Amino acid sequence: MIKKVLIANRGEIAVRIIRACREMGIQTVAVCSEADRNALHAMLADQTICIGPAPSSESYLNIGRIISATITSGADAIHPGFGFLSEDAKFARICERCNITFIGPTSDMIARSGNKAHAKKTMMDAGVPTIPGSAEAAISVSDGLRLASIATYPVMIKAALGGGGKGMRVAKNEEAFEQAFLTAQTEAKNAFGDGSMYIEHYVEHPKHIEVQILADKFGNVVHLGERDCSIQRNHQKLIEETPCRALSEDKRKAICEAAVRAAKAVHYENAGTVEFLLEPTGNFYFMEMNTRIQVEHPITEWVTGIDLIKQQIRIASGEALSFTQDDIKVNGHSIEVRINAEDPEHKFRPCPGKIESVYLPGGKGVRIDSAIYSGLEIPPYYDSMLAKLSVWAPTREEAIKKAQTALGEVIITGIKNNVDYQYSILTNQDFINGNTDIDFIEKFAREK
Repeated sequence: MIKKVLIANRGEIAVRIIRACREMGIQTVAVCSEADRNALHAMLADQTICIGPAPSSESYLNIGRIISATITSGADAIHPGFGFLSEDAKFARICERCNITFIGPTSDMIARSGNKAHAKKTMMDAGVPTIPGSAEAAISVSDGLRLASIATYPVMIKAALGGGGKGMRVAKNEEAFEQAFLTAQTEAKNAFGDGSMYIEHYVEHPKHIEVQILADKFGNVVHLGERDCSIQRNHQKLIEETPCRALSEDKRKAICEAAVRAAKAVHYENAGTVEFLLEPTGNFYFMEMNTRIQVEHPITEWVTGIDLIKQQIRIASGEALSFTQDDIKVNGHSIEVRINAEDPEHKFRPCPGKIESVYLPGGKGVRIDSAIYSGLEIPPYYDSMLAKLSVWAPTREEAIKKAQTALGEVIITGIKNNVDYQYSILTNQDFINGNTDIDFIEKFAREK
């Protein structure tokens, strides 16, 4: 078993990992930037090492400093959390060469899954439904135009490497293609250092469905049901729920089995998610594979009772899964709401600053994942998420009521936040009725 874990992250996910390790009797090492010296994760860990100035490039993205902190502290494993270096194949490879256990898939798996063009071809070979398009990447506009004619318009142009909504544009016809391609390619080069672009048919008004999988080193793969992540703005998720109301039992079985085939096709290990687009017709298509723990993992933990962080650590330690697919039962309904330091009335601009006071709700069926406290200074250098509020109830209707009630109790003063905005979504009739897709927020904004 792993004895000491360095957490190469910050905020609520770092706190979440520290708690799981503590329950397992594993020591923890937190790394922090100079801006995070008073952060909760830096205070809760058994040991804390400052690894550099506030900018991510000089701290949380600085591989050399993180590896040095790991060796200096005597940690034998690194948990990358999500974001930052969590899907960086180079980082995972360096860990392997330094004999440090990377709590996640291997560097080769990350590289294979992270390249969208390669991943799509692998899925096609495995019989997983894929969006019509080409399995090769485009470097030039002429290459892109040729591939777009194969995929048929409208088409989505997106970076072959990377994610987070960067390097993505839609071209509805050939006339609009060149500008969309060049804009997306420039974004991709700036964000990921690579201008390879992937062209595929643009699926209109789909739901975004992701399936949580766990896989050990012995070829055992299970799924833990699906999550509906359709409520998103600029490709960033706002509210997630499980199970997906739109799926029949037959369709749920089909999409979850496809996710397991996808994981087996790349010989996947550890926790991951297989992402799909679900058309109104019921057809679903593989989109990508995320080789890390997801922000919204708590709702899967609510309905299955399985601690995903602990499973990650056990798998990385070389343990086999202690349960089979038949042992996993999805019980009830869970919803997660992301609370961010941003101003919805001014184009959701980030709102760093000092939290004057905070009250976060509790009670039966309510969970808060957060690292904030009264008096904490929220730095301007990182993601704006303050907390994740998740709830569980026997039915979707009860879960929505519980989420409304809990969110209505949240008090955060001193900085602007999106609590009222999220509450307005939870009380929107289309959301309540399940009439949502990835275009919901755009429609919601027009109605407000």
